[in-house]
Amino acid sequence: MSTMTQSAATALDLLTSADAALWTIVARSLAVSATACALACGAGLVLGAWLGVARFAGRGAVLAVLNTLLAVPSVVVGLAVYLLLSRSGPLGSWGWLFSFKAMVLAQTILVLPVVTALTRQLVEDADRAHGEQLQSLGAGPLLRSLLLAWDERYALLTVLIAAFGRAISEVGAVMIVGGNIDGFTRVMTTAIALETSKGDLPLALALGFVLLAVVLALNVCIALLRRWRERVDGAAAGPAIGVAA
Repeated sequence: MSTMTQSAATALDLLTSADAALWTIVARSLAVSATACALACGAGLVLGAWLGVARFAGRGAVLAVLNTLLAVPSVVVGLAVYLLLSRSGPLGSWGWLFSFKAMVLAQTILVLPVVTALTRQLVEDADRAHGEQLQSLGAGPLLRSLLLAWDERYALLTVLIAAFGRAISEVGAVMIVGGNIDGFTRVMTTAIALETSKGDLPLALALGFVLLAVVLALNVCIALLRRWRERVDGAAAGPAIGVAA
């Protein structure tokens, strides 16, 4: 039996035997990403919706910066957060470096531009289609942005799922600010990198299987949500066509 086959078999044994070390890492990884997504989405949805309808001097520059942040390497974000939280940094007194909070902060900064940019695009497209009607009824930019965001709430759920996928697959930033400390800040991606470098392929493969399962589940959720939305839109369009006929 090849090394790859043996490692895969051992990895499956770890998964089915409910290995405590493995599932502790999985639980920590899910907790960090879920917390970061909740914080990023709370701010990103509101900011993105407002940017979708607001028109002000310098808006183009703001959008250019936002789009640039989408492509910032995660290790750069990790370095920036490390410098902020280090003992000599401006936030060093918080004592967050190499902690759960530091990893959440890094992932929040990574996910925030994604949520903001995607929300801005969705709301701006909706504003082109329905914004004039809302504006004629006296809705200001803030109210209009909130109404349009609510109207696109099902599409925004896809944004939230995509943001969680971005967070759960992150490795560079959390490695820098979390330190990959066993039992404290080790998450799935950093554990895979470490165990592979150590030659412990079974544990790395087991974590890889779980990570792939999470990503697959997210993609299935997006596909089901899109299909359900198309079905709802089709059902709503049917009676309208019947009335018009």
